[in-house]
Amino acid sequence: MIEYNETIEEFLAQHSADVEEAVRKAAAAEIMPRFRQLAEHEIDQKSGPHDLVTDADRLAERYLTGALSSLLPGSVVVGEEAVHADPASYEATRGDAPVWIIDPVDGTRQFVNGDTGFCTLVALARHGVLLASWTYAPARDQLATAVRGQGAHLDGVRLRSGAPEPGRDLEIATSHPDYTTDDQKRALLGLWTDGVAPRSCGSAGLEYLAVARGELDAIAFSWEAAWDHAAGILLVEEAGGAHLTRTGEPFRITGGNALPFTAARDAATARRVAGLLASGV
Repeated sequence: MIEYNETIEEFLAQHSADVEEAVRKAAAAEIMPRFRQLAEHEIDQKSGPHDLVTDADRLAERYLTGALSSLLPGSVVVGEEAVHADPASYEATRGDAPVWIIDPVDGTRQFVNGDTGFCTLVALARHGVLLASWTYAPARDQLATAVRGQGAHLDGVRLRSGAPEPGRDLEIATSHPDYTTDDQKRALLGLWTDGVAPRSCGSAGLEYLAVARGELDAIAFSWEAAWDHAAGILLVEEAGGAHLTRTGEPFRITGGNALPFTAARDAATARRVAGLLASGV
């Protein structure tokens, strides 16, 4: 447990392993026992048939909220399911207290369908600055971590996103049309051009991991919920990548971004994709 006079940097130096343990335990206790075992009554819709929530989401978030709050007294939690119940709680991302940003099951649709392409996302931020993140894919036993200024790692191995191979089409994962406004659809149409190979995205957290690993060139997303992006944004940054909105500013987890935005393997690719998004408007 952090002492009140301990800095966030000191906390991370001493307790990152404790956060990792909490993430793994939440998945082991509440997510994996329900993987491919969900009963019908354990699955609900939120805004519609493409926006699902399960008992695994709710219980894993509850577990992490208790564990992470105990590790860092004075911190607050912004979790996807808690914000769904109380939208005003999202304001904590803009407050003075350290904030844990949690997506208990990112890729719930894949989880419900029995696909391994889901993960648990946790990020720690303060004053809108991302400080550390954990991306855990329990069905694949993969854990990616990032600490600001200290790099990104996958299962302990340093991640370096690199740059796309010259002359090859850019591979970009994009928002599903169901989650875009008419203006955002027009912006995303800027990616349907020579030299670009767009496709619909899966779990946002795993798409960010693919960018950080250099397996995907960029993402282009049209929504800004912090729990979907905070962990991945820092992971990509610390692997050597960059992120920009369509108007050329860095993406802010506190909101108010010009959407869609991109995160890419390197700064040049981020500028190219942001330019294409701007050209489509």
